[in-house]
Amino acid sequence: MTLTSKQLAGKGLIPNGELPKQNIKITHSNGIPTEAPATPSNGSSTSPVKSLPTEHYNAFLSDAAKRQKASPIRDLWPLEHIPGMISLLAGKPNPETFPFESLAISARSPTKELLQLTLDGDDLAEGLQYGITPGLPSLVHWIRGLQEYTHGRKASEDWGLTIGAGSQDLIYKAVTALVNPGDPVLLESPLYAGVIPIFQALGCEKIEVQTDAHGISSSSLRAVLESWPAGKPKPRVLYTVPYGCNPTGMTATTERRKEVLQLAREHDFLILEDDPYYYLYYGEAVRPPSYFSLELEEPEVGRVLRFDSLSKILSAGIRIGFASGPKPLLLAIDRHTSTSNLQTPSLTQAIVFKLLDAWGYEGFRAHTEKVSAFYRARRDVFERAMQAHLAGLAEWSTPQAGMFFWFKLLLSEDVRAEDEGDSENVVRTKAVERGVLALPGTIFLPNGQKTSYVRASFSLNTEEETFEALRRLRQVVLDARATEAAASG
Repeated sequence: MTLTSKQLAGKGLIPNGELPKQNIKITHSNGIPTEAPATPSNGSSTSPVKSLPTEHYNAFLSDAAKRQKASPIRDLWPLEHIPGMISLLAGKPNPETFPFESLAISARSPTKELLQLTLDGDDLAEGLQYGITPGLPSLVHWIRGLQEYTHGRKASEDWGLTIGAGSQDLIYKAVTALVNPGDPVLLESPLYAGVIPIFQALGCEKIEVQTDAHGISSSSLRAVLESWPAGKPKPRVLYTVPYGCNPTGMTATTERRKEVLQLAREHDFLILEDDPYYYLYYGEAVRPPSYFSLELEEPEVGRVLRFDSLSKILSAGIRIGFASGPKPLLLAIDRHTSTSNLQTPSLTQAIVFKLLDAWGYEGFRAHTEKVSAFYRARRDVFERAMQAHLAGLAEWSTPQAGMFFWFKLLLSEDVRAEDEGDSENVVRTKAVERGVLALPGTIFLPNGQKTSYVRASFSLNTEEETFEALRRLRQVVLDARATEAAASG
């Protein structure tokens, strides 16, 4: 029996991305099977993958997650699909009352051809109705195939997947499920500022792990863990953005990633791999494998909880992200979802699936390659502007992925000065007065130390705007230097 992904949507719940137990072959309308979309990119063997046992995660779940109960309604939804079953279960509105008949979607293919897609019939009905918490089965299936195509994680292996309203939604729920108030957590530094309030609200002890242009400093991480006070519980999670890190733009090398995975095994912590810029890699070197892929080389898999986002490659406003990893952790996330926002909107999932299914995995790859080339060109423009206006006034490393430059303002002419200065006032006040906005580096440091670093995004501005912004910033730095010289003279 062969089912298309459209027909699959009516076959019941796929908890945490788990495939149905029927012995069937599932073929997408573009002809690419989900069981084997491509040869795994990491060349891993076909020997069975050993996973950490389910009970291993009991020590990682927060008290809140352990108290969270399953939804008494949503957990029964799979039974609605039993042949002959008459369901009086859920308070789903009757679709006859919905005014929508069809949605016409015009989208570009990776070859720039215009695709005319229509969402109607059963597909539209599914998109207009409540859906199961982990996501529309058709989209979950497609993305599981994508994770095999991209990271070599076979859809038949023991890992799960859940869809969220952007990866930020899933990260918040994951931290809530894994961290108790006051717990110590390992955070790369500098750090994506959007997650700092999550840990602050829990009153976490924020343990900073240093980074450089090659990623997390494994020596810094090892020093933290090996000097940990005896009798004090060690951190259970490490948060990192390994590609095009926001704010630094760094991309972790394969060697660094392997060292971090080894430390995760030695000290038994989970890696929260937040990877919204994975598909925005444009470095000259071969793209390093993800933590999610590399852990296949470990004796056991199950220490990586990966977060992906479609915001940077399809649409930020459509709010679709997905988490992949150990099923017990995804179950905890889903239980949070089932009592907060019930699910990611079905309609946006249906629209995204319609497009992705039309593209196929090769089409998706071709699209993301065009996106990464676009941002590489924007990066090059920004760096030319940096060289034109801030050479000698700032220091930076060239990013290999993402959409940010992280640079150090040389606010003093005295290169021997111990105090390197603080970008906070310069950026928030003086730069604004001259008509340019950027972010002071202090907001990206988990514990808010002062720093002379600045983060600037190059995603939106034209070449003319970029050169003008950095010309203005040059004058801000020169003014700061003049003020510093006058004060010291």
